Amino acid sequence: MTTATQPQPALHDTSREPVVIFDHVTIDFDGKPVLNDISFRVHRGENRIILGPAGVGKSVLLKLANGLLKPDSGKITLFGNDIVHMKQRDLFSLRASVGTVFQEGALFDSLTVRDNVGYRLAEEHIPEEEIERRVSEALRFVELEHTLDKFPSELSGGMRRRVAIARAIVTNPDLLLYDSPTGGLDPITSTTIIELVLKQRDAYHTTSLLVTHRLQDAFMLATHRYSHECKCIEPLPKGETEPNTTFLVLHEGKIVFDGSTHDLVHSKDPFIREYLR
Repeated sequence: MTTATQPQPALHDTSREPVVIFDHVTIDFDGKPVLNDISFRVHRGENRIILGPAGVGKSVLLKLANGLLKPDSGKITLFGNDIVHMKQRDLFSLRASVGTVFQEGALFDSLTVRDNVGYRLAEEHIPEEEIERRVSEALRFVELEHTLDKFPSELSGGMRRRVAIARAIVTNPDLLLYDSPTGGLDPITSTTIIELVLKQRDAYHTTSLLVTHRLQDAFMLATHRYSHECKCIEPLPKGETEPNTTFLVLHEGKIVFDGSTHDLVHSKDPFIREYLR
């Protein structure tokens, strides 16, 4: 995807720093702890998959990473910037480097597919001709270029989710946040969405955080790759896993696992074993 000029809010060179750092982060809702003393890092080119039971705080973690929520304590660094104490104006500029796929897609019902995908570009006052080109390119990537003039109500659930991915990638972001991108979809459509996530990962090497409740989606990401030769998704050789795909597992507000696919499937932790089963 063609690289576009983006706002540069970072105060120093962050090319060697992790993209995201959580340092002893805690957040409560109504006095009840949701995430407690959370610490982890996401390095450039890494794809973190966040697993855990429903209601454990996975989506909250993504909102913290994007600055949509503020923790009660701890530090969160995004592209080398402390976003906990950042002014909203600066945070808004920083988010230009982050693409987010929200639960259920979260498209604007009153806007066409073209205007949904190009919404952020229009906000940044990109020339109309450039918006048209980049929107078409993003929709071509998700194989929905023919839907430009349709409204979300005219699309299936899976198509709306693919439009949401196009909207997230149209700015060529440095970080992608996927909040349950296959939630509520049937198995076949879910596989289509995960294949797009794989394609984006392997074609553009974009750093990502992905929340999912579907273990089959998580392990497909860990054991498959996008092939430039056949332009298709293919399984890795038996016994191999994607080295830049790692896992965080949350339970009762804490991280109970942080590591590779191999270590996850061979964990002897009782909760992990039961969860994977």
